[in-house]
Amino acid sequence: MRKGLNFRDFDWLLFGIALAIAGMGIVEIYSTTAQTPLASQFQKQVYWIILGCILTLVMSQIDYRLILEHVPWLYLGSVGLLAAILFVGPRVAGTHRWLQIGGFTLQVSELVKLVIILGVAALFAERRNNAVTWGELLKLGLLAGVPGLLVALEPDLGTALTYVPIVAVGAFLAGVERRQIVTLGIAGALILPIGWHFLRPYQRARLEAFIHPKQDVQGSSYQVTQTKIAIGSGGLWGRGLGNGTQSQLGFIPVSHADAIFAAFAEERGFVGTLFVFLLYLALLLRLLDAAQTTADRAGCFVLVGFATVLFFQVAVNVGMMIGWFPITGIPLPLMSEGGSSVLFIFVGLGFAMSVKMQRFVNF
Repeated sequence: MRKGLNFRDFDWLLFGIALAIAGMGIVEIYSTTAQTPLASQFQKQVYWIILGCILTLVMSQIDYRLILEHVPWLYLGSVGLLAAILFVGPRVAGTHRWLQIGGFTLQVSELVKLVIILGVAALFAERRNNAVTWGELLKLGLLAGVPGLLVALEPDLGTALTYVPIVAVGAFLAGVERRQIVTLGIAGALILPIGWHFLRPYQRARLEAFIHPKQDVQGSSYQVTQTKIAIGSGGLWGRGLGNGTQSQLGFIPVSHADAIFAAFAEERGFVGTLFVFLLYLALLLRLLDAAQTTADRAGCFVLVGFATVLFFQVAVNVGMMIGWFPITGIPLPLMSEGGSSVLFIFVGLGFAMSVKMQRFVNF
């Protein structure tokens, strides 16, 4: 065990990159809400980020292997909380997604991502087979499928979808065979038509808007139409902080949350968005570089799993804003307003720091 606090090998560069992205998010949240009843949202975001920073420092001092030993209990606890929220969680905008803790609400489904990442790492930590077995694939399916189903029932299909790439990349790293991929792909294609009948009306409308974007520009296609206008109007240098017409005049729904990329692109332009993309790229490359030098397989799975879900969320969120993906409730990591999302990322960074720092610890 490590004795006392040790930040000598703490990756301050990785931490600084995350803070830089979060800082730009705070500025944009302030810009888009300053003239609205939500003007205090940026302050709440600051508090969440401060709490997240503290959790990163704390988690970096905990041996991640000790936490991996308790993954079964963490998983059962997470599933239990998700099930309880469906019955006793506060109903907000027709959904049951949050756990009420005093004056705060916590979206448990965000933190479940970490549990799934740790579950994948624990599953493949000690295996030495050359290929993934069907039994292990079944365990992966249950690992993501059970909480994913509960989250989809909240309903929050967007967050449920973020669980899929975690287990998919985990299976790839573990050595899934081509015939297994083909079989699963065919099974998924057969299930998709059945899944259509279980979608809510608004979810179907979003898919239809994605397929036929010009069919209902004042209805189901309204949001993506406005976000594309905002991004295009930003030009090279942007309209300037607080001068974005689409975001400031309220044409972009939730411009401080899921649609913050469109608001940022309008005010900061191509140059600003390119800078943000480079920061995200640096964050991901830093995580993947650390994954190549971990002390064990489990640490590699933790780092790659965390990098995977961050990449997925950035790609899908930006893709939604430019019409490449259907609109879903997936926030832009570190920039979109939301305490639960912020905590997930900073706690994840804490795990990443722990993995990196364990390379230099003698047991």
